[in-house]
Amino acid sequence: MTTPTSSSDEPWPVRVVSQKIGAWIGKLGWIWVDGQVAQITRRPGTNTVFLTLRDPSADLSLTVTTNRDVVDLGAPGLNDGARIVVHAKPEFYAARGSLSLRADEIRQVGLGELLARLEQLKKLLAAEGLFDRARKRRLPFLPGKVGLITGRASAAERDVLTNARRRWPTVEFRVINVAVQGTSAVPQIIDALAVLDRDETVDVIVLARGGGSTEDLLPFSDEALCRAVFACRTPVVSAVGHETDVPLVDFVADVRASTPTDAAKRIVPDLADEFRLIGQAKQRLDRALKGLLDREQHRLDAIRSRPSIARPLSLVDNRATDVAQLRDRAARNLSHRLDRAGTELAHTLARLRTLSPAATLQRGYAIVQRADGAVVRAAGEVSPGDPVRLRLAEGEVAATVDPAVKKPAKRAAKPAAAGSQE
Repeated sequence: MTTPTSSSDEPWPVRVVSQKIGAWIGKLGWIWVDGQVAQITRRPGTNTVFLTLRDPSADLSLTVTTNRDVVDLGAPGLNDGARIVVHAKPEFYAARGSLSLRADEIRQVGLGELLARLEQLKKLLAAEGLFDRARKRRLPFLPGKVGLITGRASAAERDVLTNARRRWPTVEFRVINVAVQGTSAVPQIIDALAVLDRDETVDVIVLARGGGSTEDLLPFSDEALCRAVFACRTPVVSAVGHETDVPLVDFVADVRASTPTDAAKRIVPDLADEFRLIGQAKQRLDRALKGLLDREQHRLDAIRSRPSIARPLSLVDNRATDVAQLRDRAARNLSHRLDRAGTELAHTLARLRTLSPAATLQRGYAIVQRADGAVVRAAGEVSPGDPVRLRLAEGEVAATVDPAVKKPAKRAAKPAAAGSQE
């Protein structure tokens, strides 16, 4: 048989809708539910106990109704904030349109069981890579603004603010106060993380809480909170509890601080230390610069001590001396050659003068020339009465050939050699 559907023409009455919702919820059957007691109400004169069971990781709650005997048997001394597991069946009350759980068994979760669950959760998160060191980010050297999530007027807030400002007086904070334990802690911390992570001026986020029992620190081991810290774009510093306290958020955060005071030391540098480091760096720089200048000065002194630099004119002087010596040698050689050439010229001139007709004339000889200038070498070349000219060493004398001068006889032919045949 098919279930008729509703329409605008045939809508379902409220009672039908309530019945159908109750039927669907009833199909869920008996289930085990884990949660934290936000409120417990015992009405006088009745055996019914009302519990408000809250999800530790979300702002969700359900009402649980049970019998007083069930509570006393399974969780005696149950108080607000306790972690319990209930065996219950969901029920929809059509008259009020409300949903509740009817429990027939309640078990209070002990510390050992909580720690076992945390260990299982730790292994799960580690396997998913939430603890991987490779993804952890370095904190900025000097953040412009620090986001602080902590309890209102808590010692953790005072420690972080006081110590950070003592180290760096101008550091700015954006503080969001939340519940750091109890049923509302996880949702408030997650909301505060989201607000600070969206703030572009916040460079680092600090989760700070003072010491407490293991139960008090349970919100900082919540899976939803760990995943929210892992998803943050801004580096997160976990400063929860004392040094021996290690909630799971410490493994997920980018930096784990042992205490809130330690967190203040990690997020900002110490101004006095920075001045000291700057002074030391300046001293090292001065020594390095002085050493460099000294080395360069030694190099310059060594270069300046070289002869070519220390006495730059010595090379010129040496070359000038060589040039002077060469000039003297050339002058002497030239003078010697000139003297020798002069002597040779004088000898040649003397020989020339000895052979010169003028020298002969100086000795009293004369040169006889005819009227046409031809030199008379034999008496037969002139006739008596021919005019001649006598050239002397100094001047000339005109003369006439004396007729008494006889021409010399011609030389007889050379006799034939003895024994020659005609």
